[in-house]
Amino acid sequence: MAVSKSAGTLRDLQLALQLKIEELRQRDALIDELELELDTKDDLIRQLQIELDRHRSASQHAANSADTTNTGVSAQLPHLPDLVATKPQKSSELIQRALMDNDFMKHLEHGQILTIMDCMHPTSITKGCCVIQEGDDGSTVYVLEEGMVEVTKQGKKLCTIGPGKVFGELAILYNCTRTATVTALTDIKLWAIDRQGFQTIMMRTGLIKHSQYTDFLRSVPSFQSLPEDVLSKLADVLEETHYTDGDYIIRQGATGDTFFIISEGQVRKNDDRGMKDLLGRVYISLSLCCREDVRTASVTAVGDVTCLVIDRELQAEADFFSSVSLSDFNIICTLGMGGFSRVELVQLKNDLSRSFALKVLKKRHILDTSQQGHILSERRIMMEAHSPFIIRLYQTFRDSKYLYMLLEACLGGELWTLLRDRGSFDDGTTRFYTGCVIEALASLHTRGIIYRDLKPENIILDHRGYAKLVDFGFAKKVGLGKKTWTFCGTPEYVAPEIILNKGHDSSADCWSLGILVFELLSGSPPFSGSDPMKTYNIILRGIDMIEFPKKITKSAANLIKRLCRDNPSERLGNQKNGVKDIQKHKWFEGFNWDGLRQGTIDSPFTPTVDGPLDNSNFDYFPEDSDDPPPDEESGWDLEF
Repeated sequence: MAVSKSAGTLRDLQLALQLKIEELRQRDALIDELELELDTKDDLIRQLQIELDRHRSASQHAANSADTTNTGVSAQLPHLPDLVATKPQKSSELIQRALMDNDFMKHLEHGQILTIMDCMHPTSITKGCCVIQEGDDGSTVYVLEEGMVEVTKQGKKLCTIGPGKVFGELAILYNCTRTATVTALTDIKLWAIDRQGFQTIMMRTGLIKHSQYTDFLRSVPSFQSLPEDVLSKLADVLEETHYTDGDYIIRQGATGDTFFIISEGQVRKNDDRGMKDLLGRVYISLSLCCREDVRTASVTAVGDVTCLVIDRELQAEADFFSSVSLSDFNIICTLGMGGFSRVELVQLKNDLSRSFALKVLKKRHILDTSQQGHILSERRIMMEAHSPFIIRLYQTFRDSKYLYMLLEACLGGELWTLLRDRGSFDDGTTRFYTGCVIEALASLHTRGIIYRDLKPENIILDHRGYAKLVDFGFAKKVGLGKKTWTFCGTPEYVAPEIILNKGHDSSADCWSLGILVFELLSGSPPFSGSDPMKTYNIILRGIDMIEFPKKITKSAANLIKRLCRDNPSERLGNQKNGVKDIQKHKWFEGFNWDGLRQGTIDSPFTPTVDGPLDNSNFDYFPEDSDDPPPDEESGWDLEF
C-alpha cells in the first residue's frame, strides 16, 4: 500500500512538473514573439536611419560627419550616464591605465575606454567600511584611486588591492552575486560605473561606429552602387589601424592587396616625381582605392593618423556577390536535409571551378510555423559573422515558393558522420575540433551573439579537415551582458538555466561546449533519457551525478565539469578572462592556438575531396518531391 501511494505521489509530481514545463514553454513562446517584434522594430529603425543618413547633404557630411552620425544614432539609444565634472588629469590618467591593464577591459576599444572613464563618478568610503559584500547582488565596477582595500572570501583573506586597480568587473556583464568581500583598510577614493551605464556605452559606441564606417564606405565612388546590406557587411570587417608621425602606411613598390580610408589625421604622398601635398580623409579615401598589384607611391602619416583598412579580396567578394543571381547556378545534388529546408550543392555556370552550398527554405512552412523572425535573425547574424570557423553566408535570394541562402561549400562532411563511423575520438582529435568550436564561439560572443545549438551535427569540415559551425537558426543577438528567455536547443545539450526559465546568456554555450567534449570523447552525451522530459530531469541533477567512462582522462573530465557548472557565473569561459580560461586549461596544454587560427597545423583527419563537386563525404538524400504552393502575398521577406 505504501509503495502504491509512493508511486502515485511520484506520478503526480511528474505530471505537475510536465504541466509546469508546458506553462513555461507557452510563456517562452510569448516572450519570443515579443522579442522578435522588438527586433523587427529595431531593424525598421535602423533602415529608417540609413535612409536618413543617405539624404544628408554633402556639405553637412564633410563639415561634421561624426557629429551628425552620433546625433542620428543616439535617437535610437538610451542617453549616456551624466558626465561627471572634468576630472583632474592625474585621475583621468590613473583610470585609463587601470582600465587598460585589466584583463577584461583591455579588450575594449580605446574610444570605449575613454567614454567609460568620462562616465565614472567619484565616491569616498571611510576605513573599515564594506565596499562589496560577498553574496550581495552587484552591478558596479570600481577603480581605486587612493587607499588600500582587502579582499576576503568566506572569511579568508585573498589579497590586498592598491591604487590603480579595477575590481568588481564581473557585475557589469550580467546580474550576479558578489563572490568576495572588499573592505576598506584605509580611507579610500573610488571611481565607479554601473552595469546600465557600461552597457549603454557599449551599445552606443558600437552602433555609432558602424554608422560612421558605413558613411565612409558610401563616400567611396566604387562602393556607391552597392546595396545597403553589402555596405553594412563591409563596415563590419573594417579594421582600425593607428599610425604616428612619419610611419609608412604604404611603401612604393610594395604589393597592394588592401586599401585604406583615412578617418582621422592627414598623410603625405610621395612618388618618383617628388613630394605631393598633404591629403585629408576625403581625398585620400578616393586616391587609395586603387587596384594596382604594385603600389606606385609611398604614403606616410603626418602626425597621428587613424585608417580604416579592408582587404581587396573582401571588396572584390562584395562586388561579385552583389551582382550574382539565382539563375547563375546549376544544382548538382543534395548535401543535407532539415525540418523545412534542404542544402543543395550548386555550381557557378560561368566558372565551373566554383561551387557553393545553397540552403533552400520553404516559405509556406516558415509562415505556417511563424518562423519569419528566426529566419531573418539567422540571415542577419550570419552576414555579421566573419570567422574562419563559421560557415560564410554570401548572398540570399527569394522567389514565390522558397528562400535561398548561398553559403560556403564545405565538402569534408559533418563531424557527426565521422564520429558515428569511428565511435569516439581520442584526446588529440577532440582537442582540435573543440579548439575550432571555441574560436567560433569567441567570435560570436564578442559580438553579443549566442549560438544555442551546439552539437556534432552542426559542425562541418572543410577540405582541410578544419571544423566550422553551421545552422544559425537558434542563434540570437542579445548584446553583451544581456539575457534572453527563449526555450530552445537540442535536449541533450540544453543548459539547466534554460530548462528552469531563469534566463540565459553566452554561458549556455559554455555548458554545451562541455557536453560536446564529453560526446566526442565517449561517443554519446552525458545526459540522455528516453524522452526530452527525462533528459531535462537528468540534466537538473548535475554533471557530478554522471559516471565518466574510463576513456575520458582526468584533465578532460576536469574541463567538462568546469564547463558544466550549474551556476553560470562559475563556468569556465564565462568569467573575466572569457575563453582564455578555457584555452589555458591544462587539457589544452601545448596546443598551438596561433597555428589553429592561421590554419598552419594539420587536422587530425583530412577528408578526401576530389574537386568542387565531390559530395562523397555526405550521406545520400533523395530528391525533394514536395512542391509547395507559391506565397506571393506575405510581403514579410521583402528585405531577404
